Amino acid sequence: MTDQATDQATAPAAALGQAAYIALEDEHAAHNYHPLPVVVASGDGAWVTDVDGRRYLDCLAAYSAVNFGHSNPLLLDAAREQLGRITLTSRAFHNDQLGPFVTALAELSGKDMVLPMNTGAEAVESGIKVARAWGYRVKGVAAGMANIIVAGENFHGRTTTIVSFSDDESARKDFGPFTPGFRTVPYGDAAALEAAIDANTVAVLLEPIQGEAGIVVPPADYLPAVREITNRHNVLFIADEIQSGLGRTGATFACDLVGVVPDLYLLGKALGGGIVPVSAVVGNRDILGVLRPGEHGSTFGGNPLAAAVGLAVVKLLATGEQQERARVLGARLHDGLTGLIGQGVVAVRGAGLWAGIDIDPTLAPGRVVCEALLARGVLAKDTHGFTIRLAPPIVVSEADLDWAVEQLAAVLAELAAA
Repeated sequence: MTDQATDQATAPAAALGQAAYIALEDEHAAHNYHPLPVVVASGDGAWVTDVDGRRYLDCLAAYSAVNFGHSNPLLLDAAREQLGRITLTSRAFHNDQLGPFVTALAELSGKDMVLPMNTGAEAVESGIKVARAWGYRVKGVAAGMANIIVAGENFHGRTTTIVSFSDDESARKDFGPFTPGFRTVPYGDAAALEAAIDANTVAVLLEPIQGEAGIVVPPADYLPAVREITNRHNVLFIADEIQSGLGRTGATFACDLVGVVPDLYLLGKALGGGIVPVSAVVGNRDILGVLRPGEHGSTFGGNPLAAAVGLAVVKLLATGEQQERARVLGARLHDGLTGLIGQGVVAVRGAGLWAGIDIDPTLAPGRVVCEALLARGVLAKDTHGFTIRLAPPIVVSEADLDWAVEQLAAVLAELAAA
């Protein structure tokens, strides 16, 4: 690194402009993302501020990791208090934060046990291991024969095992050979799912609402049918609620919207309050109890700092206020977005404060729409070409929501005029 580059990299935030920060990142960070050209320096509630002092309404909330807003004072207080005590012990020893956290999370989820991890992908990988162990040790599947059924257009993470059952070519190309043991069926098709089950099937792994696919909501009878089918065939139902859970959809879990209780919840993102990575597999003792000491773990999983923040998140959710706020504000958001159908919008999907918006392909790709929204002070993210996603923090105000919809309407009008 040159002396000039070193000086830039170590300069205080105010000393560099957006272009300089982006240049540093482009030069030295692996190019596994294609971010919008904005450099965020601070955040408060539903708003963030870039290094030049311009404010933006955050309508992505870090893919639902910031459900409760940037710099949430209750969550920051919990983190600060724990930072001054102890942050990591490893699971070689007990700590005084883990027990209260897993107890509260189990109670919120209506389950017996919690397996704490860090990232969402770790939770999915852990759920897969638990399901296979359950299949061999409880169901009696022959060694090495377990299979798990997944849905097309899924997104569960980026690890090699998880991309093994992705049908997104950009997630798979040049990353094989792939892990066997997965069967893919169309999302929303309960009959196809049941047809794929055999004596060696140990689990069905689904997103109750598919996030990366464009906030795809299945038919109302789909998840109840999956629950009935898995019960009848003695197969675990694993719900990946890493994006959809913890208040985002107007309920604690998206499964709650249709009255379904899976065998295992996979949680993450919002569980860490946007402060630290926290994830978990949550289920009953007859399933999670199959794990034995030494078979699975994580140095940071269940660390005191994460547990303290996670407990504060669970306390926020325990009152039900966050869920109700997402439900009410979500109805307002969807009413506004639905009014744009025929004005550059083809379709709107979602639940609560979570919306997938299909842009008319003759107008512009989703990326172009997001860049135009950025210029107007709204942060959003595109997916699958012509879809954009909105997922503002639950603390967003009615006025800010309305303003975001107005900005989208203005962008669409400008693109149509051009």
